[in-house]
Amino acid sequence: MTPSPENPPAARTIVITGGGTGIGKATARLLLARGWNAVLAGRTEATLVQAAEGHPNALVVPADVTDPQAVDSVFAQATQRFGRVDVLFNNAGIFGPAVAIDELTSQAWDEVCSINLTGAMNAARAAFAHFKLHGGGRIINNGSISAQVPRVNSVAYTVTKHAIAGLTKSLELDGRPYRIRATQLDIGNTASDLLDDFGATQGALQPSGQRVVEPTFPLAEAADAVAYIAQMPLGTSINQFTITAGGMPYIGRG
Repeated sequence: MTPSPENPPAARTIVITGGGTGIGKATARLLLARGWNAVLAGRTEATLVQAAEGHPNALVVPADVTDPQAVDSVFAQATQRFGRVDVLFNNAGIFGPAVAIDELTSQAWDEVCSINLTGAMNAARAAFAHFKLHGGGRIINNGSISAQVPRVNSVAYTVTKHAIAGLTKSLELDGRPYRIRATQLDIGNTASDLLDDFGATQGALQPSGQRVVEPTFPLAEAADAVAYIAQMPLGTSINQFTITAGGMPYIGRG
């Protein structure tokens, strides 16, 4: 039955962690333009507000994903404003220092783990509980090509992103009875600030010892990949999705 103009379908709602910058920001703007509600969560309120651009269907919620109570508050505020959440884009993350393991400090390791892993767990836990109460939902975990093959001097980032693969598979398995679907989205060299952390646009260190300026692809195309997964019916699972810049070092990492 086609909805009448007097009874249009309700807008769907997505929570985006790390929503103030990079792919989180691009995804929020794309889905808002397509009629979604978007809840932008992150540590810096100013960047979240700038990303939301005053859109009436955007909700800005400053929150640190390493704090489970703050993450629970994101979902509580989203539910209060929009009724329910349909999708979590579990996107917040940092690269950390580009060093070998013997040069990685315990403080740097703890920081990368707290955001990339504990933060992802906190958001997934809150989403899972919400979706169990509301008939299902979809969790999109932002992995990385480093979840499949490491980049030189990326041990902290690589270990945490490999853990995202286990998180995603566990969510998909444990979520089956509740129509909760989970996707690991592995993105390679989209044009964001993260690339500057390991020098991909100036010359990234390769296994050969050379430095190579690597290809990139637009943020808008990465956001479109997130939107594609987000809009899929819950009768369909997309367990893993890889999208990279054409020609970038990937298989064997150069």
